[in-house]
Amino acid sequence: MAPRAFPVGFSTRKVEATLTGEADQPLVTVLVPARNAQRTIALALRSIIVQTYAHWELLVLDDGSSDATVAIVHGLADPRVRVLGDGAWLGLAARLNQGIDAARGTLLARLDADDVAFPERLAQQVQFLQAHPEVDLVGASAVVFGDDGQAYGRFPAPVTHGEICRRPWSGFYLPHPTWMGRIEWFRRFRYRPEQDRAAQDQDLLLRSFRVSTFANLPQTLIGYRQHELSWRKFARGRVQWVRAALREARLRRNWGAMITVPTVQLAKAALETAAIASGLGRRLLRHRARPLPAQEQERWEQLWRSLNE
Repeated sequence: MAPRAFPVGFSTRKVEATLTGEADQPLVTVLVPARNAQRTIALALRSIIVQTYAHWELLVLDDGSSDATVAIVHGLADPRVRVLGDGAWLGLAARLNQGIDAARGTLLARLDADDVAFPERLAQQVQFLQAHPEVDLVGASAVVFGDDGQAYGRFPAPVTHGEICRRPWSGFYLPHPTWMGRIEWFRRFRYRPEQDRAAQDQDLLLRSFRVSTFANLPQTLIGYRQHELSWRKFARGRVQWVRAALREARLRRNWGAMITVPTVQLAKAALETAAIASGLGRRLLRHRARPLPAQEQERWEQLWRSLNE
């Protein structure tokens, strides 16, 4: 399948006029994996409930929470929101596969339990996938924010498949909480249970990008929460990504990648550890994120206020 370039000026028009009724619109299944997420999950779910696109279901994939996570979800009393869980701790990859199997929608979206979606997120991504049947998975740009709601900037979102996959052995610019894709694509590739500790989504992209088409919308459609930075978390992510990449490189007999991947990732891990240890973690985050234009800052602040009312 030949990758296709998409114009950066993809329409941001309101899509309410095209939504003539739920019967002729695809059902979107939103997966929200959660483990002990009582501090943040209400905000995440509220951001889906107020979407301008109404034809969705939401599956909270509870992975053995011992706090009030499940009670908070049940307290919403929304028939479109269901909890999948059995009280056990199976790991993120296994829970995501359960959600993929249980999904009733033809489109599947991801959202983490500590992130939030802008109200037009589902509508714009549905419109894009309907207009581009050759695309398997679409993401978007994301505002990076802290627990206090302060925005640090936004993650860049290269638009075309070629740009997203320019350096596959270094990672893909396709933030997983922004994903919406076709259910048959998720069921074809699925998540690896053995890739459970970190880098599950990057592993999936690495295994699938050669026979898939990805895209990003340039619009900011997600708020990505960045908790207190931890060098252990960064290091674990790097190690898991190296394992996933080496597994794929061996399969592809790409001996060059088997040398460059560990070298590059270890260098990045060293820089991240040094920055966090010296108290420069937030500066590192701001360096990675692009400055937020004034209009986007105002839009973010409006969303944050509305979700916290």
